[in-house]
Amino acid sequence: MTKTAPQKFHFVGISGTAMGAVAAALQERGFRVTGSDESVYPPMSTFLEERGIKLHQGYSKENIPSDTDVVVIGNAMKRGNPEVEAVLNRKLFYLSLPEVLKNYFLRGKHNLVVTGTHGKTTTTALLAWIMDKAGRKPGYLIGGIPKNFGQGARLSDSKHFVIEGDEYDTAFFDKRSKFIHYLPELVIVNNIEFDHADIFNNIEEIKLSFKRLLNIVPENGMVLINGDDHNCVEVAKDCRAQMVEVGFSKNCAQQIRDVAYSPDGSRFKLGDDVYEIHLAGEFNVRNAAMAATAARFYDVPKAKIDSALKSFKGIARRQEIRGEARGIKVIDDFGHHPTAIAQTLQALRHRFPGHRLWAIFEPRSNTTRRAVFQNELPEAFKLADGVFISQVARLEQIPEKERLHPEAVVTAISMNGRPAFYEKNADAIVERIVPMLKKNDVITVFSNGGFDNIHEKLLSKLRNP
Repeated sequence: MTKTAPQKFHFVGISGTAMGAVAAALQERGFRVTGSDESVYPPMSTFLEERGIKLHQGYSKENIPSDTDVVVIGNAMKRGNPEVEAVLNRKLFYLSLPEVLKNYFLRGKHNLVVTGTHGKTTTTALLAWIMDKAGRKPGYLIGGIPKNFGQGARLSDSKHFVIEGDEYDTAFFDKRSKFIHYLPELVIVNNIEFDHADIFNNIEEIKLSFKRLLNIVPENGMVLINGDDHNCVEVAKDCRAQMVEVGFSKNCAQQIRDVAYSPDGSRFKLGDDVYEIHLAGEFNVRNAAMAATAARFYDVPKAKIDSALKSFKGIARRQEIRGEARGIKVIDDFGHHPTAIAQTLQALRHRFPGHRLWAIFEPRSNTTRRAVFQNELPEAFKLADGVFISQVARLEQIPEKERLHPEAVVTAISMNGRPAFYEKNADAIVERIVPMLKKNDVITVFSNGGFDNIHEKLLSKLRNP
């Protein structure tokens, strides 16, 4: 931080994972932080309150302290929000979260930016943990809570900063992708698929954002791309920085080979080096390979990478076991894109071989609430033994002709011979699924929100039928 840096921050939309992480990191460095959000729920609410941050439930112009230096406006905020209007009317100094990071924390650093439709959070956490185990003590910003660190951000004085780079737009007043602000020296591009249907019209618009990011990587920097993904290869073709392809195909300079899965994790070969990680599934192998290759660019020894991968504990809400009752496990997963759902189910098959696997899905993201993936979702659930889908979240916000139709998804799954059910809410799902469960079943809840605390409701019903 510079000497002229502001001391008092107010976050509008503080319970977003990145917003909350930066707010907590600022508070821990001695700055005064307040915040508000429409819906504040665990684990983020607990995480913030434990760090002494005053939270306001709901938005009001009175929430903004009169002596606030900077109001940080989250990217979900829109005109008409009482606090946004108060900021504009009172002519307060406001910034987006990416601007806060760029102006006060990223300048002059070696910034390692992890991007892609899937795997950003895990790969960022892996890379930050490797750099930490190597003694680099990096700053980091991760869009989740990595279990090795216990918090999603550390704004240290280290010359290295590892950051999750989201292609979503920056704020209502800045429609560029967030990652454009992150002054990258190294960029990882895990994969590129269509997502965020509320701000992108097609895959070409998304690829343009990635091209703009790679266009600002310096010539002495590094770009690591998924060599198995034609979209990644295409966006990187005019990049002036050094580029390395990482993947399973023979054309990749860093080829992933000899992969072996077990209930304890995964083992793979990258070049001539063998690595192990206590995470399941092909996508986690790729995440680990990307992180290891990035660490090599910064001369991290193989032994340090080994130690970090083997001791990595994962991310909250990524295949996280929330509890077990009557021999039935309840797992929480953030997956909401069809590819992420399919990959997670594949990983769980490796992790729990021979167990019945149930999937419960809440269409809650701005893309899955729409009919964009109407045809892809039935295929995404093909590895589940049974599927429950709830009503589209915030249904009234989506025009009827644009909405996802969960009933049609359920019908398509049922036609392939697997039980599938549509229920309006968490309570209805719990009532219907519990009588169908048997010992050793595994239930995975897919949602990028709280889903009305369905995990605890399931466990409670199982303990007290």
